[in-house]
Amino acid sequence: MTRTTPAGTPLGDDFHVYDTTLRDGAQREGISYSVTDKLAVARLLDSLGVGFVEGGWPGALPKDTEFFARAAAGELDLRHAALVAFGATRRAGVPAQEDPQVRALLDSGAPVITLVAKADRRHVERALRTSAEENRAMIADTVRHLVGEGRRVFVDAEHFFDGYAHDPDHALRVLDAAVTAGADLAVLCDTNGGQLPTGLADTVREVVARTGFRVGIHCQDDTACAVANSVAAVQAGASHVQCTANGYGERAGNADLFSVVGNLRTKLGMPVLPDGRLTELTRVSHALAEIANLAPDAHQAYVGASTFAHKAGLHASAIKVDPELYNHLDPAVVGNEMRVLVTEMAGRASLELKGAELGVDLSGAPDAVGGAVRRVKELEARGWSFEAADASLELLLRRELDAAGERSAVPEAPFELESYRVLLDHRPDGAVVSEATVKVHVAGTRVIATAEGNGPVNALDAALREALVPHLPWLDEVALVDYKVRILTDASGTDAVTRVLVESRDDHEEWTTVGVHGNIVEASWLALRDALAYKALRRNANAGRPATGPAAATA
Repeated sequence: MTRTTPAGTPLGDDFHVYDTTLRDGAQREGISYSVTDKLAVARLLDSLGVGFVEGGWPGALPKDTEFFARAAAGELDLRHAALVAFGATRRAGVPAQEDPQVRALLDSGAPVITLVAKADRRHVERALRTSAEENRAMIADTVRHLVGEGRRVFVDAEHFFDGYAHDPDHALRVLDAAVTAGADLAVLCDTNGGQLPTGLADTVREVVARTGFRVGIHCQDDTACAVANSVAAVQAGASHVQCTANGYGERAGNADLFSVVGNLRTKLGMPVLPDGRLTELTRVSHALAEIANLAPDAHQAYVGASTFAHKAGLHASAIKVDPELYNHLDPAVVGNEMRVLVTEMAGRASLELKGAELGVDLSGAPDAVGGAVRRVKELEARGWSFEAADASLELLLRRELDAAGERSAVPEAPFELESYRVLLDHRPDGAVVSEATVKVHVAGTRVIATAEGNGPVNALDAALREALVPHLPWLDEVALVDYKVRILTDASGTDAVTRVLVESRDDHEEWTTVGVHGNIVEASWLALRDALAYKALRRNANAGRPATGPAAATA
């Protein structure tokens, strides 16, 4: 891999999207990439079409050294991006060609090298403990040596904005030392993340005017302005922007790659990714979160699952007329989708839109819609929540259609409960075991089954399966994969109202159901019952048959 310029981006080398997830992003608390992880991250970023992927600091970190070695050995075939190694300038008093850290940068095989250099006189004198003159010599000597070895060089001017405010002439002389020695550009770094957009943009504009140099921008998010600062810097003349996936980074993080790219492309009209890649933003964001072992941020701009989710009835009414009235862009542009949330705030428009999303046609059924609105508001007032329980909501909507004499057969549970009992047994050896007995009617037969479990809900689920599987073999396809409990009132002890969410899965999909009751076992039962009713609904729909069965109304 010897590319030193981006490939496939309409703007080519005129504008750089530079990703530093594998170095700066990896400094986030809780992230620890393996070398295999780093290779996977680099491939995903390359598939998105970023111009530069900074792989880490070879020679300083063993994993980074191994990453570059494996990349050079052919494990990383970048099609769009140039691979970058990050490192420091030579040490004071040591020629660049004799500095082992500089040698490690060359040995990495990376075609592009980014050097970090102190731009704040206070850091030079107090942290490096050297003179301003020697600091500039360290920069110039290292840049000149690396360029002489055939490498393309960028220089990160660390603490630039703080340094420029303290001593602007010194900060500009640092940039001059880098560019005069052969660096392609100087990156202005808001290392402490303390800048605000207007002031930062003024500084960028002034630096470009005073030097004529090509400059980049690198922003930390300590004031929650990293994305805004980055975009403002581009508008002020920066033609190279450094970001991290999902804003990962130390302290409050860095400028989020997906928000910056989304803003540059959709708001400023800058084609900063190859054609067709913008729709990959959401997929790549979530895939990178998975590798980092972090949950995706549901409220992250452009790519979050809740970013185009609408809850208020007023919003839904407008969206029903025209989705653009409450969306700043078509979610599909960035690979996302619009969702309508149904809560006690929902109105008729919200439910009609949500019904369409779930495949339940409520158009022309005003009585069913009105009944559903009343039912949702009533249940939510008692603690139910359908925001995260689409399966229970779909069942409710279909029941309301049936109650209104419309076109949906009741999708009830494929069995009828007679009774259940759950016991807790604390045994002499200290083991605590739950035992559940269920009595159900299924396929015209009364069945009694007993099973043990590690908790009352587990035992109840096991007993239910014991009773039903001989009559409903497809039940074996359903797995309970998550179980969440929340106490809903300020009351304590047995007076508390409990909400249970059950997430189920088969070979084709996952679905979530909800139950609410003063007793946690009954709340769990309601959610389990709906989970099986939803599976029966889907199974019958796939077979082209209406769902039928004994009555079992939600709540």
